Amino acid sequence: MRSSISFAASIFAIFVFCAATAPSANAAPAEDACALLTQAQVSAALGFPAGAGTYVTPTYVKTCTFSVSGDNAKTVSAVTISYQAAEGYAGAKAFMEAAKAKAVAEKGPGVKFENDTVSGIGDDAFYTSMGTGYTGLLLKKGNVSLKIAIYGNLPMEKKKDVEKTLALQALAKI
Repeated sequence: MRSSISFAASIFAIFVFCAATAPSANAAPAEDACALLTQAQVSAALGFPAGAGTYVTPTYVKTCTFSVSGDNAKTVSAVTISYQAAEGYAGAKAFMEAAKAKAVAEKGPGVKFENDTVSGIGDDAFYTSMGTGYTGLLLKKGNVSLKIAIYGNLPMEKKKDVEKTLALQALAKI
């Protein structure tokens, strides 16, 4: 009797260990963000040279930064692509929708709103901006969420075009 309880306890312990250490189906992928875009793709989308993709630290590969140097850095200092948590995407989308509803309520339905949804990119996507120096495109495909951001002084529509181009290229690798 005692050995059957020990055997059952051992099986239970193995089951618990496997369940605890198995990757969740909803876990954010631990992928290499620099593998999603090439220096040539970023440069072509911008219309001028960008540096090779780099990480902030060698051990954190979920964000890749393509820096721009020389005179072009006055226009764009960097482009980043980052893996984001799927839960974070949902929260950011809800925040954007609430901000949009508030702007419409305060200024009327004709208000120009830079933070808005966009179709044709993954399962869901939207732009977000803060001031004139930053715009980002957040997108979701399945359980993968990405953010592509341009830091610099490009006109807003050009930033959006570049981000969309890069998003479609990155999604082709997912």
